[in-house]
Amino acid sequence: MSTAILYITNNGLTLAKRLKGLYPDAKILKFKSEAVSEFWNEYRNLIFIMASGIVVRTIAPLIKDKKTDPAVVVIDEVGKFAISLLSGHLGGANKIAEAIADFLGGEAVVTTASDVNNMPPIDLWARENNFVIDDWDILPQVGTRLINSGALRVYTEVEIKIPDEFLKVAEPRFGDVLITNRKDVYLSRPTCNYAAGEQCSTSACRVKSQLYLRPRNLVVGIGCNSGTSEKEIEDAVKKTLEENNLSFSSIHSIATIDIKANEHGLAAFAKRHNFEINAFTPDELNTVQRVEKSEAAFKATGAIGVAEPAAIISSGNDKLLVQKQKIGNVTVAIAEKRSAVSGQQSEKKGKVYIIGTGPGSIEHITPYARNAIRKSDVIVGYDTYLDLIRELINDKEIVSTGMTQEIDRCKKAVELAIEGKTVSVISSGDPGIYAMAGLVFEIIRAIERQSGSAEYPNKNFLPDELSHCSAAALSVEVIPGISALNACAARLGAPLMHDFAVISLSDKLTPWELIEKRITSAAMSDFVTVLYNPKSMGRPEHINKARAIFFKYRSAETPVGIVKGAMREDESVIITNLRDMLNYDIDMQTTVIIGNSQTFTWNNRMITPRGYEKKWSNGVMEQWGLKG
Repeated sequence: MSTAILYITNNGLTLAKRLKGLYPDAKILKFKSEAVSEFWNEYRNLIFIMASGIVVRTIAPLIKDKKTDPAVVVIDEVGKFAISLLSGHLGGANKIAEAIADFLGGEAVVTTASDVNNMPPIDLWARENNFVIDDWDILPQVGTRLINSGALRVYTEVEIKIPDEFLKVAEPRFGDVLITNRKDVYLSRPTCNYAAGEQCSTSACRVKSQLYLRPRNLVVGIGCNSGTSEKEIEDAVKKTLEENNLSFSSIHSIATIDIKANEHGLAAFAKRHNFEINAFTPDELNTVQRVEKSEAAFKATGAIGVAEPAAIISSGNDKLLVQKQKIGNVTVAIAEKRSAVSGQQSEKKGKVYIIGTGPGSIEHITPYARNAIRKSDVIVGYDTYLDLIRELINDKEIVSTGMTQEIDRCKKAVELAIEGKTVSVISSGDPGIYAMAGLVFEIIRAIERQSGSAEYPNKNFLPDELSHCSAAALSVEVIPGISALNACAARLGAPLMHDFAVISLSDKLTPWELIEKRITSAAMSDFVTVLYNPKSMGRPEHINKARAIFFKYRSAETPVGIVKGAMREDESVIITNLRDMLNYDIDMQTTVIIGNSQTFTWNNRMITPRGYEKKWSNGVMEQWGLKG
């Protein structure tokens, strides 16, 4: 499970419930010291609302390894301080403490040296770039060098963008950090030229205690006989790597033929080490050129080979690092993933979340939407709606505009995403209902079409520095929210239990003549009808005209719900009828729901029957001793 919040006092419980706004899936638990050990490995994040001394004494016997210990954060009962106590980097306690401090308006207490000195933490940087740390005991020494000198020398055999504090060096002997898939980077160079005409041992003239970071860029192609054990497969792979000076930690994935993907020994080996298995059909393997044909493999599988062509296809590289080696019942070949050694660091791909925040209050936002907001670099939205979720976005870059600047907002969001940022576009209600989702997609399509077609000749849609970029690569995800029609219907009772229509009375983007046709069709068809944007200062007569149309087809007693600010502090809920509806205040923040011919009111609720009365008439009510 993800997060547990532990408290002792009632004040602590109050604060824990408040934190549910930040971590909606968190489990709130009454603190018992003897129980902490039971879920030490069950939760990734432990948040204690109590004195730090209590926490230290409780968790001290449980601490084992920074790679596996959960993140531990301690908060005082008034939320003034959020202390990152354990697993600050890899566990994420530093970020959790900062997020809690932002959410509560308190202060994060972070003591890790790299953060205090504004230096990149090596372990976190390694994990973000999918590097495996070979020797964790060396990490503190190298980290101290970074803090003391303000720089770290890095020798790398893969192209990677490094922080400004990391300095690339051309020779491994000069590096504090060595990024390589070779087990011993010096094995092929036992001596080095220290000065002209002189040679010395690399073991004598290199930086001491060098930290190896292993890029996971090796694809191991494997063929095996049926029934080959997990141990025999693992031994063959390790032997091949050892003989070719390659690190087991650099294995990215396994490649094989489709009929071997579920071979028990191979599957168990991959599962034990969390390796993905990529399997290919004989036809796919046979497309690979310049590999030695195996008559035995071809006879058994119809493929010219397994280990070599599978490694080549899976790696995207047309060359092998290690040609096939037959070891007992196992054949092994190794290739290096092309993306890791191509010399081109892939650009960070931006993402756009189009998020519906529902009625506005934090408790009505889905947990998935909150997580997306937390993962975002930039939040874009109408300033009034952003104010409703201020607690979630205090630590974010914010782009806000006024009510009528939707195009500017969405265009800016797409520009930021093309730059590589993760952006959340905020809509109240649901983003796909009279909101931002469609506009974002329209803008992305327009950007794609501006590349020279006669239909879209405008070259100035994007800034010059982004005019060469492609919006097609953007990842866009629409995250639903509780729409106004859902929220208002819930406050009114159950008015939308049967077919309904939703119509906006705003004619800014749609001609009024077309709106009138839609209102008439809905009224004639006996739809329950939801009216958005019913009245504004500039068009006060539209709601009158809509009511007049419904009067032609509905009774004056037809129930009408008028809801303003549903589920917000200034909420107003009125149930009236078609005759009297204009006696109440209606504006742009109001949603009006007009019932159909069957809608009725009961106990100050507005209800549209679905048709269940037919079941009542079939004797159900009589069985219960009730009358219709």
